[in-house]
Amino acid sequence: MSDILGRINPQFIVILYRVPVLLLSFMTHELAHAFTAYRCGDNTAKEMGRISFNPIRHIDPIGAILLLAVGFGWAKPVPINPDNFRKKKAGIILTSLAGPLSNILLAIIFSSAYVIFMSNAVSPYAQMTDAQMVARNLLIQFYVINITLAAFNLIPIPPLDGSKVVFSLLPDRIYYGYILRYERYGMFLLIGLSITGILSTILTPVINYVSDFVNMVIVPLTAPFIK
Repeated sequence: MSDILGRINPQFIVILYRVPVLLLSFMTHELAHAFTAYRCGDNTAKEMGRISFNPIRHIDPIGAILLLAVGFGWAKPVPINPDNFRKKKAGIILTSLAGPLSNILLAIIFSSAYVIFMSNAVSPYAQMTDAQMVARNLLIQFYVINITLAAFNLIPIPPLDGSKVVFSLLPDRIYYGYILRYERYGMFLLIGLSITGILSTILTPVINYVSDFVNMVIVPLTAPFIK
């Protein structure tokens, strides 16, 4: 197997690792949005079948291809009707935060698994087997991708989740009069920031903060399982 992998383009191997990771990560993110909206009183996503563990229901084909190819993409947005929330602004905030928080939770789970795996399954004096290499690389991808997804979605630029949290704290006159009206143009802003490299500058410190939090959490979680 090592000989076969050695003859494959390294970039293609990375894509092979990323596909299952992205399917699970996107599915978890969008399912968290849909389930939280339902718990807050909005049945819209539930009626459209978005409270589902089927990743195909949550994947936007173009967004997924772009994410694999250029590192910038998106999943299929979860439809919500804020008017159905029992408490409108609280519903918006909780539903918006649910997605990034689900990715942070996945990052904690898989980074904890990585620490325990590397500590117990791999001898420091022996080479890893092919199966161990695959497991290690998958766990790394789960950590990196979910940290990145969480940080990216926390940026307060429409239509990202962070913008919905920040803007919903504004007075209704501004939120409903201006923010919602021009929110659809935010994607063009994100694309422009990505092309110019400014998005990376904005994203890096957010990734660092999220990563620091995850690393802080996994230390006590993994301590009892480390040799």
